[in-house]
Amino acid sequence: MSDRFRLTLAQLNPIVGDIAGNAAKAHAAWQAGRVAGADLVALPEMFLSGYQTQDLVWRPAFQADLRDTLEALARDCAAGPALGIGVPLLEGAALYNCWAVLAGGQISAVIRKHHLPNNSVFDEKRLFTSGDISGPYRVGPIRIGTPICEDAWFDDVAEAQAESGAELLLVPNGSPYARNRYDTRMAHMVARVVETGLPLVYLNLVGGQDDQVFDGASFVLNPGGKLALQLPAHEEALETLDFLRTEDGWRAETGVRALRPCGLAQDYRAMVLGLGDYLRKSGFSRVVLGLSGGVDSALVATIAADAIGAENVHCVMLPSEYTSPHSLEDAAEMARRLDCKLDEISIEGPRAAMEAALAPLFAGMPADVTEENIQSRLRGTLLMAISNKTGALLLTTGNKSEVAVGYATIYGDMNGGYNPIKDLYKTRVFEVCRWRNANHHDWMAGPAGAVIPPRIIDKPPSAELRADQRDDDSLPPYPVLDAILEGLVERDLPIADLVAQGHDRATVERVEHLVAISEWKRFQSAPGPRLTDRAFWLDRRYPLVNRWRDRR
Repeated sequence: MSDRFRLTLAQLNPIVGDIAGNAAKAHAAWQAGRVAGADLVALPEMFLSGYQTQDLVWRPAFQADLRDTLEALARDCAAGPALGIGVPLLEGAALYNCWAVLAGGQISAVIRKHHLPNNSVFDEKRLFTSGDISGPYRVGPIRIGTPICEDAWFDDVAEAQAESGAELLLVPNGSPYARNRYDTRMAHMVARVVETGLPLVYLNLVGGQDDQVFDGASFVLNPGGKLALQLPAHEEALETLDFLRTEDGWRAETGVRALRPCGLAQDYRAMVLGLGDYLRKSGFSRVVLGLSGGVDSALVATIAADAIGAENVHCVMLPSEYTSPHSLEDAAEMARRLDCKLDEISIEGPRAAMEAALAPLFAGMPADVTEENIQSRLRGTLLMAISNKTGALLLTTGNKSEVAVGYATIYGDMNGGYNPIKDLYKTRVFEVCRWRNANHHDWMAGPAGAVIPPRIIDKPPSAELRADQRDDDSLPPYPVLDAILEGLVERDLPIADLVAQGHDRATVERVEHLVAISEWKRFQSAPGPRLTDRAFWLDRRYPLVNRWRDRR
């Protein structure tokens, strides 16, 4: 029996529902593994269907297409290495999240996921049946145990497979990005290695899908938790690694060691990847957005340029009588530095027509936020018209602080098909802008250098919907607001705890009230890349109508 096992890891980017395309990517990876002399080519969880499928996986025709394609893939990969691929499979009346091993022209082994996550963005108990713990299977000289994703976050599956004779743990994953998630994954995988004494392969999906961004960052651990291989985050990778049989069992040889970027860099790349894949997978190649001269739209334009190239970014300045000269200058300078197209359309004519049409109904009523919202909605209408006419996807630009408290106009500045900074608090927007001005990498399609003018970052934020308006006229200063939101949204802290931290009770209660009454706006908002464990949508599900408030 050979004392060497060669494994090709395919950290690749599938598209949900593109069964034929995903199968073609799997076959190409298998061919590369065959050339490299691999014994097994491994792909991540749910690769053939794409992930997450949500209720699409219940469609009988979808299930049949998956089964037919899997069997055809097995036939196409008969003469060469085995192929392991994640796929949902219907067996009788039960639907399982599976990892199938294809060898010799047939499906030689099927591993069914045992622990089904039902928290955060996951709803697998609703979609799938829990499988019994699967024993190990043999590929060439080695017996492999495969805990599928969540199975490796518990000790029972890996322990049972080790006790049944597994010599290597191969963990296929569909684990989406969230800030600091890498350390959590590593801690769980090190625990499995320590408990079983076996080497472990952690293989993760990469790519954006709706609001989720799968960050790859796959790795291999030897017993003792020693890192043998680290694949890059947020990009596809195909890497072949050898395992050698020693007196102490199988050990991975040392492979590539990609560096892990800092937190700001990871967030930024997740936003670029999330937007780029949303466009590519939806069939868009260009975007349009309103460039106001403020920091949020400046960052969104930069993310778009880095995702698809500045030549595909169309910015539009939509000034009113309240737009400051600085904003006009800053928007023009921003477009010049980014080297993207900038047009200007005044909203004063449409605004006058709208106010004239409403004048008989509003007679005797003082001006208020209604007139401010008219300006925002006119901008949204004009931008949507440009989007419809040109086929460019409209991007919306509200940060998480504004999204949280409803400091945005529904059907106005909330118009758009995607929001790259939806899960980024305002204080972090400033940090990311400064980071991008100081850093440039090969994966960025936009220009290098300080593309966001410093004055945009440094000036007091303003919606400019009335004379001399500033955001902190309506909201607490953003450092205060974001600290309160971090407690309320990210950690579900009681108001009393935030007051004990030094926050003013009335301010905290007001922020909590704004968060609660803005749920209906968030329900209608554009999707955006998930960066935290409490992103608005699947991570945090609240009723639209809710009268309860924390007054303890």
